[in-house]
Amino acid sequence: MTEKNAEGENLTDGFHLIIDALKLNEINTIYNVPGIPITDLGRFMQQAGMRVLSFRHEQNAGYAAAIAGYLTQKPGVCLTVSAPGFLNGLTALAHATTNCFPMILISGSSEREIVDLQQGDYEEMDQMAIAKSLCKAAYRVLHAEDIGVGIARAIRAALSGRPGGVYLDFPAKLFGQVMDANIGEKSLIKVIDPAPQQIPSSASIARAVGVIKEAQRPLIILGKGAAYAQVDEQIRVLVEKSGIPYLPMSMAKGILPDNHPQSASAARSLVLKEADVVLMIGARLNWLLSHGKGKAWGETPKKFIQIDIEPKEMDSNVEIVAPVVGDIGSSIAAMISAMGKDWDSPPPIWTDAIKEKVESNVARMAPRLQNNNVPMDYHGALGALRLIVREHPDLILVNEGANTLDFARSIIDMYKPRKRLDVGTWGVMGVGMGTAIAASVETGSPVLAVEGDSAFGFSGMEIETICRYNLPVCVVV
Repeated sequence: MTEKNAEGENLTDGFHLIIDALKLNEINTIYNVPGIPITDLGRFMQQAGMRVLSFRHEQNAGYAAAIAGYLTQKPGVCLTVSAPGFLNGLTALAHATTNCFPMILISGSSEREIVDLQQGDYEEMDQMAIAKSLCKAAYRVLHAEDIGVGIARAIRAALSGRPGGVYLDFPAKLFGQVMDANIGEKSLIKVIDPAPQQIPSSASIARAVGVIKEAQRPLIILGKGAAYAQVDEQIRVLVEKSGIPYLPMSMAKGILPDNHPQSASAARSLVLKEADVVLMIGARLNWLLSHGKGKAWGETPKKFIQIDIEPKEMDSNVEIVAPVVGDIGSSIAAMISAMGKDWDSPPPIWTDAIKEKVESNVARMAPRLQNNNVPMDYHGALGALRLIVREHPDLILVNEGANTLDFARSIIDMYKPRKRLDVGTWGVMGVGMGTAIAASVETGSPVLAVEGDSAFGFSGMEIETICRYNLPVCVVV
């Protein structure tokens, strides 16, 4: 959008340079809570054909942006007002960074000359200084001619290497700055290859395959990083060619269907305790896996192989005997190639023991999932929802709570990748409604949100947002 000055020259402004820079990089959906100083930015975005969804609370808009990044491999964008709105968005920004979801939090802010002298501007706060410790990168743009660079740097930082959250600080004066439209257009940057392949070394692949060959009781653990990578077919080939049982973490459920013959989900305790070699793909040995040690892992000595794009992740809790540093797609492709045509499956004594344990645990649980107890209990309620998901494998399951989360994780099977979205690494309460909204908006799929009552209380007002945009979301509390 351009205007002409008195001399007839075409002009543009900060508002439209921001919009043009985002659209140039195929970012067309914004999650926000409008207000000073970003109200007009949201309006201009809508005029430019962007989809701007307004929430009841910035934290929920931020959770929506975070999961949008996970689902699309493009940064989800949350737009907030200054100070309190910015602070509300920070929890979601930190959540995105912790979970390796690409997200950009854009906040309007007070003018630098007033903030720096602490003269008491409206919602005065040094926002970038606060954000820096909670995200991968933080940038402030003071001049309209730098908007293209600022947005390009934010996109590249959010997507490259291990993805995460980025903060962009836009002081109020930036929006109204005017410049020549042609110069402004030339200042914009289309980011090229923001997440390039990172090829693992041949030595690391040979080492990993060698360790697997020596295993008697191997196990593959799939994390949500494996789901984010969207290399589902390669993962299937690796799992099936190797014959190794696999254990999916909660958001990795569905990369291979939970009823796959190599799934060890129903024998989790057994495989963690008895495995001698563990290959982790996009999973971290954090608290969710008891840090790779202790009672959950039993007395059997373990050798860990880890595929991760972040070198510093290796040896974070226990020794990684075969670190593979690279992107998941390249790493798995290299492993499949190194395995060759003739590959021996694990000993039947291992795979048969797992199969027997899975079958016995499933049989023992079946009657509890079909009960009609009064009052209703978790097993009966989730057993009914389990059937719904099985009959509609394309729907997206959003799940949060305490008991509701723990029971649903083990009861409700998933059949397709990136169809289960939950609280992630921090176990955050309140992600449900924001996640459900973004899941519906970004995929067009129906969403089933299974909520604990306390968790629902954190974001329940976003039910109005769901209704306002007529989204296909069913909420079960």
